[in-house]
Amino acid sequence: MIIGLTGGIGSGKTTVAKIFELLGIPVYYSDDRAKMLMTQDAQLVSEIKQHFGEAAYNAAGELERKYIANIVFNDPGRLALLNSLVHPATIRDSMQWASRQSSPYVMKETALMFETEAFHHVDKVIYVYAQQALRIQRVMKRDHVTRNEVFARMHKQMDEAIKAKLSDYVIYNNEQQLVIPQVIALHEELLKLVNAS
Repeated sequence: MIIGLTGGIGSGKTTVAKIFELLGIPVYYSDDRAKMLMTQDAQLVSEIKQHFGEAAYNAAGELERKYIANIVFNDPGRLALLNSLVHPATIRDSMQWASRQSSPYVMKETALMFETEAFHHVDKVIYVYAQQALRIQRVMKRDHVTRNEVFARMHKQMDEAIKAKLSDYVIYNNEQQLVIPQVIALHEELLKLVNAS
């Protein structure tokens, strides 16, 4: 079974993923893998060069992030194009990665579970919830950015209430409920599901 793990920016999904890892569950971190694939997946590199030019990469074959950022930052169409190249490559890579694991289930952590086609490639989705004010504080502290910058990032993501409704499970990371007992209970439930199938 492949379990999707998602949540809005600052929700603490990476923290939750690390707890699952401590329980022996392999976790695929989509953002990290996407960055790696943008320089190591020959098909993806070729597609990025085709659409964004040879200048997208330096002589050492590294992605020119500033160059790409300048193109897509204020152009939703170009950003959508970049995502339409990267997301299928990440999905391909995650499926290959999952097939090599031997644990009862694996987890795919991704911010854009419902905004992309990622949710079609998982069996269940866990949503990590934290209220907006708390998420804003966390991101401001973590990334040393202003409240307005955090808002700008949040507005690019789907509404939290919709994501929570689309998910199979919700973990509350709101500093009012302990996260570890929630993860352990969910882990036990998922093991039962695997054994029943």
